[in-house]
Parts: sequence; C-alpha cells; structure tokens
Amino acid sequence: MEFTHLDAQGRPRMVNVGDKPATKRQATAHAVVVMQPETIVGITENRMKKGDVLTTAKIAGIMAAKKCQELIPMCHAIFLEGVDIDFEIYRTEVHITATVCCNAPTGVEMEALTAASVTALTIYDMCKAVDRGIVIEQMQLEAKSGGKSGTFQREAVYGRLKGINISERKGEIKLPVDKACLVREHGIEHDAHAGAWHRQVSLLGEESIEYMRRTAKMELKFGDFAENLTTEGIELKRLPIGTRLRIGDCAVIEITQIGKECHADCAIKQKIHDCIMPREGIFARVLIGGMIYPGDVIRSL
Repeated sequence: MEFTHLDAQGRPRMVNVGDKPATKRQATAHAVVVMQPETIVGITENRMKKGDVLTTAKIAGIMAAKKCQELIPMCHAIFLEGVDIDFEIYRTEVHITATVCCNAPTGVEMEALTAASVTALTIYDMCKAVDRGIVIEQMQLEAKSGGKSGTFQREAVYGRLKGINISERKGEIKLPVDKACLVREHGIEHDAHAGAWHRQVSLLGEESIEYMRRTAKMELKFGDFAENLTTEGIELKRLPIGTRLRIGDCAVIEITQIGKECHADCAIKQKIHDCIMPREGIFARVLIGGMIYPGDVIRSL
C-alpha cells in the first residue's frame, strides 16, 4: 500500500498540492455538548462567572479554524474566506454547527472539525466550575463540497419528542403526561403496554396524525392512536429494524417492529374506515432507561 503522507523511505511528508487547481470548497462539522438543565439555564441567562459562554466559544472556534495547520500534522495553510459557527440550545444540550469555506487546492474538512471541537471545549471550560460532568459527543463531519471527491452529505436522523402518552389499561386511548420514566427492558413506567416483550414502547409521527386530521376532517390528539411517543421530524416507517434512537439525556430504545394490525374495534377506524398506526407506527424495546420529556431531542445512534 502506498501512503500519501510518507515518502519512498517511509518518512513523513506534506503532500504537494501546488499543481492542483483552486476550487470553491466548503465543509460543515457538528458537535453536541451535553450538560445539566441548570447549566443550560446559566448559559442562556448569561449567569456563568467566566462571562458570555457562547460568544467566547464562537470566537475560540473561529480562531481555531484559522490555526488548524498548527494543530494537525500535514494540514496545509489555507486562506479561509469565511468561518461561521451557529448554536441550537435544547433542555440539556448545545448543538454546534461550524461551517468553513475557501477557494483553495485542498479541502477544509479539518478546519471545520477543529472549529467545532474547540468551540465545544471552550463551552466545557466556561462551565466546568458548575458542571464537571459535561460530555462532548457526536463530533463529526456533516457535509463537504468541492474538490476531486465531490460532495458528501451525512444522512443523519434528528427529530424531537412532541408528546408522551400512557394508559392504565390496554385498548384505551392514551393520555398525555409531562414526563415519563423509561425502564430498561420494560417500557414506560405505569403504562399498560410495558412488559417483558418486544413492543414495550410505541411511536407515531405528528406528521402522520396531521395527515389523518386532514383526511378524516376530525380533531385528533396525541395518544388517540394509542402511541406512547409522538415524534416530529423523523420518518419512522423508514427506520430499519434494529435502529437505536437516543431520547433526551440518556434513554436509548431499539426499533423492533414497523406497524401492527389495527384493533377491529378501534374507534378511529370505525369512524373513518382507516388507521395510520398499522402503516406508520413503530415499536421498540428499551435498552437504556431514563427520564424523558416533551421537547427532548431524538437522534439516531
């Protein structure tokens, strides 16, 4: 095997890109900083003793992108045309998106990843006095364009938990709750469908419910289809069996079944002669337990 960064004698070298044409290039990297809800509040209300966390982290990330060649061996010095860092704030997470662009003979993937990394590390440094347990995860390239290899776009699954619904008995419409405890290999605490089987938790997308609202011209609420978790932004029926989803801080479920036969006495089917659950509802078992809340981020593992 020939290594591009070793010469004929096996010594390190920097690849010569002088003969390659300069082209427009862009790369986007992503990182997630997970912390306690109280820490998020401190950041958003600007109550951290070290100062404005996100502004400081953004400046650090931009500076890091410009110094990538000093940190990563064999990276070329590139004139960067732009570096942009955005944040999305959730109940226990800060999502970082770093985008870097240039007109150069080599790409800026490492510059984008370095920007996201140092931004995340700076958030940790600004907050570690009140939250030593902060975790940095999902450090990854999301997209790149330009150059010989062309375009790359990561196929990621991100969504949100819109509602949590439970019932004390099977066959009943589930009612919304403001939080729930997922129990490992059991399901949702106090829900009738929990137990030692493969359909411990059911999920249905809000998009599916909205479709039925329009089609049936009737008001339908979360839980009317007896789903435990109402989601947004994920095409659930396209997830392969075995897909693992993390909900909120730590809970993890694994998809075990797509759809099921509708109950013959289902009130919705009796009224409109159709039910979306057999086609677009999914079922899962709980691998890692934990508290979940409406608004939690759902992401594929």
